[in-house]
Amino acid sequence: MASSDLTTSTQQSAPSAGEKPFPPFDSANFASLLVWLALCFGGLYLLMSKYALPRVEAILRDRRAKINGDLGDAIAKRKEADQAAAAYQKTLAEARAGAQALAQQTYARLAAETEAKRKAHEADLSAKLAAAEAQIEATKAKAMSNVEDIARDAAAAIVEHITGKPADTKAIAAAIAKSKP
Repeated sequence: MASSDLTTSTQQSAPSAGEKPFPPFDSANFASLLVWLALCFGGLYLLMSKYALPRVEAILRDRRAKINGDLGDAIAKRKEADQAAAAYQKTLAEARAGAQALAQQTYARLAAETEAKRKAHEADLSAKLAAAEAQIEATKAKAMSNVEDIARDAAAAIVEHITGKPADTKAIAAAIAKSKP
């Protein structure tokens, strides 16, 4: 049964003698179809080659020129930026060197001022110390001169208290002189 269905379906698809075939496949129309194909192809070729493609080519050429120009500008700007960065770095290095030199000068000046003040204070303190030592020596000498008188008076008072008689001043002076170093 399947084979009979197959034969009937193929027989129905074939054109019958009274039916006309599909026009593009009709061999009688091949010549006129080929002429129209050539005319349409030629017309489209002319339109494309004379109008459309030159415009596209001009657009591409303009875009390429703009891109190349922009790249050239970008390269020039990059060189300028590199030069500006180098100048900035140089200026920054000079400023750092100047600041460091100024700091060293200020440090040296302050160190010299501090040293001068220290020496002035030392000299002042040395003078005060010398004056104090001289005053101490004077006070000590004055006290030592009084010690001899005090020793003489004390010795006389002790001798008088123990013996009940006044002491001999010459003997006390000789004893005090003998005890001095």
